Amino acid sequence: MSSRRSSRGAISDEEVNELMSKLQSLLPNSRRRGSSQASTTKLLKETCSYIKSLHREVDDLSDRLSDLMSTMDHNSAEAEIIRGILRS
Repeated sequence: MSSRRSSRGAISDEEVNELMSKLQSLLPNSRRRGSSQASTTKLLKETCSYIKSLHREVDDLSDRLSDLMSTMDHNSAEAEIIRGILRS
């Protein structure tokens, strides 16, 4: 396989490897493995799993914030601080 693909817009194997390495460095479990290279398939599966867990965490935090806001006096200083944070 050549290091450069002939079709327009394709990237080189070197660029793919660099991107995969960057992706691996963003995953918490991959960082602990150090510099060992994971297979592309395994790395992409880990990435999907990590993104799903982030979505679950966002949903959970959103639910907790909604619960907190529903029990809070909407004119309080704390409520105004939270609204200010959410606007930014």
